Amino acid sequence: MKFLDKAKIRVISGHGGNGMVAWRREKYVDKGGPAGGDGGRGGDIYFVADENMSTLLDFKIKSVFKAQSGENGGIKGMHGACAKDLYIRVPLGTVVRDVKSGKLIADLTENEQQVLIAKGGRGGRGNARFATAQKRAPQFCEPGEPGIERVLELELKLIADVGLLGMPNAGKSTFISAVSSARPKIADYPFTTLVPHLGVVKKDDGGSYVIADIPGLIEGASEGVGLGHEFLRHVERCRFLIHVVDLTAENPVDNYKIINNELKKHSEGLANLYQILVLNKIDSVSKEDLEKYLEEFKQFSPDVFAISAVTGDGIKELLHFVSQKVDEIPKPEFDIDIEEDLDAYDNDDSAFEVIKLDKETYLISGGKLNRLAKVTDARNTEQVVRLQNIMKGMGVFDELHKYGLKNGDTVILGHLELAYYDDEVWGS
Repeated sequence: MKFLDKAKIRVISGHGGNGMVAWRREKYVDKGGPAGGDGGRGGDIYFVADENMSTLLDFKIKSVFKAQSGENGGIKGMHGACAKDLYIRVPLGTVVRDVKSGKLIADLTENEQQVLIAKGGRGGRGNARFATAQKRAPQFCEPGEPGIERVLELELKLIADVGLLGMPNAGKSTFISAVSSARPKIADYPFTTLVPHLGVVKKDDGGSYVIADIPGLIEGASEGVGLGHEFLRHVERCRFLIHVVDLTAENPVDNYKIINNELKKHSEGLANLYQILVLNKIDSVSKEDLEKYLEEFKQFSPDVFAISAVTGDGIKELLHFVSQKVDEIPKPEFDIDIEEDLDAYDNDDSAFEVIKLDKETYLISGGKLNRLAKVTDARNTEQVVRLQNIMKGMGVFDELHKYGLKNGDTVILGHLELAYYDDEVWGS
């Protein structure tokens, strides 16, 4: 399967159904009154984390997701049905960012975790909802609110307990294939691993943990040299790292230092993760050289193991130690600034803002006002009067007068562009 760890998609929540203008028609009942029903709510869009998915490849094939719209209201006070919500399954470890605002809106780290991405539009109210003792026959209804459209960037960060690091051809792929059922490509040349691989390792007590093998790092990886820099994000969530060193390389100690320098350039958090040093390919070096390297590497860490991933020498002892560390070291916690509600301001019924665009033009925006504008038809006098009365009650006109509003000036609210006159209906 092709690995894809970044994708850009567009989501559109469902449009709310329109309200209905209707009247009771019953035999022997004169002037039956309004009976238009409400429209149904549009479908919400959720992301759901799925541990059975390992790549974002599905979003390469399909990149636009649209929820269903709510049904329109009917006669005899019948309400339209609400639309079904749309659930989009994504791999565990998916980070979701809103492209327009640049804000992080979801970090799905637990299986079946659900996050609301785009709320469906509210259904419009039928004319029966606007009947009062003073206005017994309202001639208008509300259209449904439109859905929310967002362009999202998805980024996958694999969820693993242990990360494998090392230079190309250090033997990481051979090691993970020896200790798990993962089967990455293995060959006698650099960069045989082109994508990350996950392997599940069984513990002595019957449990298990996950190891992530990423493509080899080389000097300059943090600046984009080689392949591994693209995948460093996949070991950021690990409890700790296993640093595999090729003892047959020209200078194993320098290689170790180069890798750690690249980690530090990528992030302090990654550089500070605990490391187990694994000196690989002991079957290809002399006993004297092995003892020399063991002494040299103990200056960097007390936990140094010598193995041969090909013959299996030293692997049992290493895995026993790794299992202990998995139990001892908790998963790192990330203080991620997630925007809980991108529409928080729009949903605040009391807040509004006035911007004076020029001497005769004013722009108004705010939670309740924005929603009212969406469901107000400028051609319907009754709807415009209703909007005007609500704005008076909210103190919008008082605030506009502070900015210098006068007769004949233009007030813009959402899609509405209306002329203001004292004690007159806008746009008349």
